[in-house]
Amino acid sequence: MNNPFVTNGYAGAKYFCDREKETKNIVQMLTNENNLALISPRRLGKTDLIYHCFAQPEIRDKYHTFVVDIYSTASVRDFVNLLGKAVLDSLKSKGRQSWEKFINAVSSLRQNIGFDMNGYPSWSIGIGEIENPAVSLDEIFSYLESADKKCLVAIDEFQQITRYNDKNIEATLRTYIQKCTNTHFIFSGSQRHLMGAIFTSPSRPFFQSVTIMNLPPIALEKYTEFVVKHFEEADKSIDKQVISCLYEKFDSITSYMQRIMNLLFVRTPVKGTCTIDMIDSTIEQLLDFSSDTYEAILYQMPEKQRDLLVSIALEGKVKNISGGEFVKKHKLLSPSSVLSAAKGLLEKDFITQDRNIYSVYDKLFELWIKRMYK
Repeated sequence: MNNPFVTNGYAGAKYFCDREKETKNIVQMLTNENNLALISPRRLGKTDLIYHCFAQPEIRDKYHTFVVDIYSTASVRDFVNLLGKAVLDSLKSKGRQSWEKFINAVSSLRQNIGFDMNGYPSWSIGIGEIENPAVSLDEIFSYLESADKKCLVAIDEFQQITRYNDKNIEATLRTYIQKCTNTHFIFSGSQRHLMGAIFTSPSRPFFQSVTIMNLPPIALEKYTEFVVKHFEEADKSIDKQVISCLYEKFDSITSYMQRIMNLLFVRTPVKGTCTIDMIDSTIEQLLDFSSDTYEAILYQMPEKQRDLLVSIALEGKVKNISGGEFVKKHKLLSPSSVLSAAKGLLEKDFITQDRNIYSVYDKLFELWIKRMYK
């Protein structure tokens, strides 16, 4: 691999930083037939950690593993569609016997599954072709329970189910899952308050049904070791201040640090040293790449939401978002309009709320706004 700082997906243990303790704990819990809820803000590497755990020999060699990201789903029909696709896509590499068993199990959808020129199945099912999602969901769970190996299913951004019109989805899934003996689950999510409500509220179906694991940021010391090692392997060096500066600037969020390190690695010549004075121009380059997109987002946004987003970005973090001091400082209309705008921004994931502290979700967008409005 030319660049060791991977910015898109899991590329193997060599390019995966730390998480040794978390990996050991997750593998141990899953192989001892526990269900897990894995919770952390987005972009901290939850999904890559799941793939890393599934790649460990004690899981890779003994289980069928499936990962489905439901962030884009809006209904049970969407959910069933993505779950079925995730299962089939994973089984395609396991041989004809494995995927054929799954296709035979989903009889309500079998006629809509296509095949490529090499005879491999393709999940090309449109949302409208899932006429009865309840039946199809039942068929998928029946397959999981009858599979030739034990199964592990990771459902990413699980809190999305709370936005479905079908308010019985939690109870439906809980009913299936509590009957599973051949299949165990990881429910990962990035919105702590929603995930917490699902799994810790006595009135909800999933109450006390999982082991909850909160994923912290990777420690600066571990990330520094990781970066220095890969620079040295490429016959390059890096000032450790660069790493600590990025760690602080991006609130220890792995995804952003990786994107900057990817470019800094390219900019550092063989035998050369990456220094702290290279950071600003590298970030500016990334912001320039996305400038047109960010401009379009702001242009299309309702005025009250745009004004609030800009105000939060300029502050960095806001605790009392409807407080008179913040509203007056940024010349916002009123506390009630701020709360209404915040609700819209939260629903669209433009901002996040953690322990009543608001911040812009996309840290590069935040930096771009600061560049534009300061």
